[in-house]
Amino acid sequence: MGIMGNIPFLRLDHISREFAEENRVNLAIRDLSLDVSEGEFVSLVGPSGCGKSTLLRILQGLIAPSSGKVFYKDAVQTGVNRDMGMVFQGFALYPWLNVRENVSLGLVARGVDPSVVDRKVAFYIDKVGLEGYEEAYPRELSGGMKQRVGLARALAIEPAILLMDEPFSNLDALTTLTLRDEVLMLWKDPEMSVRTIVMVTHIIEEAILMSDRVVVLARRPTHVVEEIAVDLSRPRDRRDPEFDRLSDRIFSLIS
Repeated sequence: MGIMGNIPFLRLDHISREFAEENRVNLAIRDLSLDVSEGEFVSLVGPSGCGKSTLLRILQGLIAPSSGKVFYKDAVQTGVNRDMGMVFQGFALYPWLNVRENVSLGLVARGVDPSVVDRKVAFYIDKVGLEGYEEAYPRELSGGMKQRVGLARALAIEPAILLMDEPFSNLDALTTLTLRDEVLMLWKDPEMSVRTIVMVTHIIEEAILMSDRVVVLARRPTHVVEEIAVDLSRPRDRRDPEFDRLSDRIFSLIS
């Protein structure tokens, strides 16, 4: 899967974002522009604390930019974009709700008919491999299973765009490998609504393994340093010399 058309599906147009901190203004993002095409998997990488997560929240409409505009389908985005789902780094599950209830949250909040909620929740729980765990609570789940719940919850609202904020950083290496592959399978699955993914990661190898394009961000105030196309066939081979070349290039830009 790759870029499907030349008109930007999602556009950040000269975005800046300031935060007031201890009687002074801190410029977190400076004049940042970025286009994402429908069908694309884009990763944002950059130094720790450069504002990658803030950028995701601006994309979704959870935070308003101080200046600049966000365009979605060529219209200015105002408020929260209901066509986007978010997968968080820290799982963000409610401990007093079981798996089924956590997955249903977005649908219930949107007032979806209970019978439709039940059907969709069952479908997406099955898609992420959690069948049989519907009644389990977060404390009874491994980290990988918790993140599968978070993924099912994001997918259940059937978004066009999936935003992922360092989704594998709290997981062990083996679980991370498995979930990376599963996310790519879901992205390509014709039964899924999601065709476009924007992921924040601090792991260069992860960005190259998963993405069509890697966007390298600068230290604060963050801006785009370079956009690098990943023209490697899938599934990707870490032993490919081009993989190492891309990794070295991205590392040099960040460091």
